Amino acid sequence: MAILKVRDLKIYYSTPFGHVKAVDGVTFDIKEGEVFGIAGESGCGKSTLVHSLILRKPPMVHMGGEAIFKGKDLMKLSEEEARKIRYTELSIIPQYAMNALNPTKKIKDTVWDLARDHGYTDRNEVEKLLRERLAMVKLSPKVADMYPVELSGGMRQRATMVVSTLLNPDLLIADEVTSALDVTTQRVVIELLHHFMEEGIVKSIIFVTHDLALLDKIADRFMVMYAGKMVEIGPTEDVIKSPAHPYTRMLIDSLPRLGVHYKRQKLHSIPGYPISLLNPPKGCRFYTRCPYVMDHCKEEEPPLVKVGEEHYAACHLLGGENQ
Repeated sequence: MAILKVRDLKIYYSTPFGHVKAVDGVTFDIKEGEVFGIAGESGCGKSTLVHSLILRKPPMVHMGGEAIFKGKDLMKLSEEEARKIRYTELSIIPQYAMNALNPTKKIKDTVWDLARDHGYTDRNEVEKLLRERLAMVKLSPKVADMYPVELSGGMRQRATMVVSTLLNPDLLIADEVTSALDVTTQRVVIELLHHFMEEGIVKSIIFVTHDLALLDKIADRFMVMYAGKMVEIGPTEDVIKSPAHPYTRMLIDSLPRLGVHYKRQKLHSIPGYPISLLNPPKGCRFYTRCPYVMDHCKEEEPPLVKVGEEHYAACHLLGGENQ
């Protein structure tokens, strides 16, 4: 059963020079009980996509498509309707989670403001739940009485995760939550996300990252984005072992491999630079960097082709019709 259905979603940024097409016709589903990954290099639209689901602010503009979450189109909710489901049904751990907490408030005050805003009236009960959740992420209950500045980076990260999940959201968005962390802390964060699922605190997770190695550890399925478009989607093991799109293959080839010395095998980089989304070219948006480019790649947008069980990619090399 899908908890979220996104269809042909278009999210642009309004500028004096025109619209930046950050998310331009993306379609996917997220199943209840799964961790769904979104991958791609910086500027591909992955963070814009997930932020548009929870809080759209100018210059972000919804230009088309829908995002059906539990029967409601998130693109059509009023601000009051969106506020009611934010943190209770749909929540986010922001990209800069270590700096997301209000530095002038103790953790317990931030949590009480959030809980009160969603109808909670018993502060003692809320603080009891907060201390239980802090213990769950291996933080002392005393952290509730501390200011963010008194916590280390890793502690702030875990405290932010507690705040974002305190009201048991059905769908949790984790936006680049490991990007500023050392490897040991990254592992702790991944384990905590798994724990939240196992304990029923959250039902599904969207995990956004540029690191495919992390997706291999946490995601059931994932989608690869490039220049505002989805280029590949499928079960994690299938996409990692048998990538169908040239961009996905090049992303995987750029990863360092354990036990392989750089003098024996150089890392492969992706040539060129990402295109401007203010005026993207016709056809496949990856053709300016693709080693397999053909003439019709420059004129026709490639269809999404089925290459395996629940595995699809958009590339003219694959042939076929839309499926």
